[in-house]
Amino acid sequence: MYRKSDTCIKSFRRLFMFYTTSFSLICSRVIKPCSALLSRSTLNHCRPTKPTFFQRSIMSLSEKVNGDGESFAFTEDEKYLFDTFGFLVVRNVLTSDEVKRANGAIDAHFDEIRERTLPDLRNTRDNTAFSGDGKKGRMDLGGVLEWGEESKVFKSILAHPKLVAKFHALVGKGYRMDHMPFVIAQDKDSEGFSLHGGTIDCSSGSYNPFIAYTCNNGHIHNSLLACSIQLSDHNAGDGGFCVVPGSHKANFKMPQVMIDGEMYKEFIQQPVTKAGDVVLFSEGTVHGAMAWKGSHQRRVCLYRFAPATSCYGRSYFASEQRTWPSAMYDDLDDAQLSVLEPPYANRLDRPNIEDDGSVVITTRNKNKKQFDRAVFGTKYF
Repeated sequence: MYRKSDTCIKSFRRLFMFYTTSFSLICSRVIKPCSALLSRSTLNHCRPTKPTFFQRSIMSLSEKVNGDGESFAFTEDEKYLFDTFGFLVVRNVLTSDEVKRANGAIDAHFDEIRERTLPDLRNTRDNTAFSGDGKKGRMDLGGVLEWGEESKVFKSILAHPKLVAKFHALVGKGYRMDHMPFVIAQDKDSEGFSLHGGTIDCSSGSYNPFIAYTCNNGHIHNSLLACSIQLSDHNAGDGGFCVVPGSHKANFKMPQVMIDGEMYKEFIQQPVTKAGDVVLFSEGTVHGAMAWKGSHQRRVCLYRFAPATSCYGRSYFASEQRTWPSAMYDDLDDAQLSVLEPPYANRLDRPNIEDDGSVVITTRNKNKKQFDRAVFGTKYF
């Protein structure tokens, strides 16, 4: 009995080796050459000889995302950190050359900057921890997407390959720019910004759905996501952006002495960042800015992004054409253009950036669209 079994096993092994060897030979001598021939001739024959502008822009962005083999996915670690603390630091998003060019553009337009010196423009209460010397105010500079070639670095943030997957995870596909981005600058001893924001507003204790943070069934949702591009170093003790970790899940209003930075300072954190880093934080997370103590000028560029169907700001229809300012649209690729869309649902022909950098139009089937036109007399209900 055992001898017969051994014989069967040996026969099966010989038969298995014969077939595997034969298959390997076929693969090496037939399939591989044919597939190479197919890729060189037949597949090329199917491609258009000259890609369209739309195809070129998609391929360009896809190469940026995947060209060096580096993954820019939203990781499980990042998901845990953001859900737990309400903010995330993404390191080295901009290169040192890009930081230099962005600062050069700011320098070229620095005469347009506006300082908050009037009492009703200041962001802190007098003689509090965040108020600085009481004289120097925060400086704001708009128009960063309207400077032509000088705006190239700032426009790259709209669909930056190192940020797209994170925007999708935190705001959703079809995300859109909600506020005008602008530069914030602080000189030594200038005023910061008292703590503000919160899913439960830190001052009133009221629920704030317009900036709320939620997480359901493992999916994060931010009604409004801030994206702060660091254009100068923020060393420990320098001041600048600060946050109350975990406050996006708070249920009660904050003590006024904490809002002013006078007490409970151990619960207020100033992230240490380098120029080129990006801080992503929910507007539902209580945040602010400490008075600037650094010897160099603080510079950041602040963007806000919202889900496809949400809006807080209204500059997206501020022009006569009811769009963003026309200069913003100059030299944008299709991915960047998609971020400037007004708020409406993905299923209504909204361009979506895919994680691989391509752009697709999400839509309904043809019969539904024809039916809506018959009912309402318009393309969209």
